[in-house]
Amino acid sequence: MGAVFAVHGAVTGSFATRVPWIQDHAGVSAGQLGLALAFPALGASLAMPLAGSISHRFGARTALRGLLALWTLALVLPSLAPNLLTLCLALFVYGATAGMSDVAMNALGVEVENRLDRSIMSGLHGMWSVGAVVGSAAGTLAAHLGADARLHHALAASVLTVVGFAACAWVLDLQPAEDEEPPPRFALPPRSALLIGAIGFCAVFAEGASLDWSAVYLRDQLETSAGLAAACTTGFTLTMAVARIAGDRVVDRYGAVRTVRASGAVALLGGLLIVFAGHPAVAMTGFALMGLGIAVVVPLCFAAAGRSGANPSLAIAGVATITYTSGLIAPSAIGMLAQATSLMVSFVLVTLLTCGIAGFAGVLRAGDRVKVTRPDAAVPEPRS
Repeated sequence: MGAVFAVHGAVTGSFATRVPWIQDHAGVSAGQLGLALAFPALGASLAMPLAGSISHRFGARTALRGLLALWTLALVLPSLAPNLLTLCLALFVYGATAGMSDVAMNALGVEVENRLDRSIMSGLHGMWSVGAVVGSAAGTLAAHLGADARLHHALAASVLTVVGFAACAWVLDLQPAEDEEPPPRFALPPRSALLIGAIGFCAVFAEGASLDWSAVYLRDQLETSAGLAAACTTGFTLTMAVARIAGDRVVDRYGAVRTVRASGAVALLGGLLIVFAGHPAVAMTGFALMGLGIAVVVPLCFAAAGRSGANPSLAIAGVATITYTSGLIAPSAIGMLAQATSLMVSFVLVTLLTCGIAGFAGVLRAGDRVKVTRPDAAVPEPRS
């Protein structure tokens, strides 16, 4: 499963580094690019509920293999777009395939976690972060060499499709029972998913704000060099990746609720350091603590959603839709608030939202596993 998550993350990293090339190729302005970049979230939100019915029809392994392949191949589409309309359509498809494969792999990850009876979701999302770093590093090299993004993404998509196809051969092949009713193609997420999604919203808002604005904050608020500002963003992403990879041990020992409460407190401390920083080192420490604090929240939200009702895929799709929306609006919301007031005030909002992580952690009690005693609970041999 870790390789599947890494492949998914690598697609995101590969795309993000070539956005400037895609903008120039499509001939769109910054405002038009901002409009186009709303379409991945729109496509994901509309397509996510379909993942459950696809998995029910074809089985978990076949569905994941197909959806992941669609996602890796969709990487090529944005770089081929010659204008705004085609770019919006390409990004809609890109987001739809991203969302469906995201739901499928998280639902399967929750099932594996249940059968192993130990936390793995944090580590799986850590592997996603590792994949994103690898993909962005390759994209950075391609951009530095002046490579055409169409060629770069075609090559990346080919490699990632093969790796993803091979990785899916080792995942669980869950099949629905003969008398099991198929999930609805479209349905509103259960109320439990909305409550869990609210915590994910707070965490992803803080992640999006920190990822996109940390370097600007150090440059504009504290007048640092461009290199030091960039190092702050790197530090934030690294603490997130390390915390996710190491987070499962903490969750196994203390449970989801206590882990998220402590994580929210760490994120709150980081936010306070950012807001009141008078020195770059203090702000960088704050952003590092922010990354450490929010790292495991979203994986635990997915885990709790998968255990919150009779239809895990629907609940996970609901939480994923909320978090995707948060990631979409956070960067622009921070920018608009900063323009109206200041960037420091924007991070006051981020800091206040971290209070919601700790304050509402109790709704994640579904993420604390109950010991499995059924004789068929062991993880079956994954390959047929």
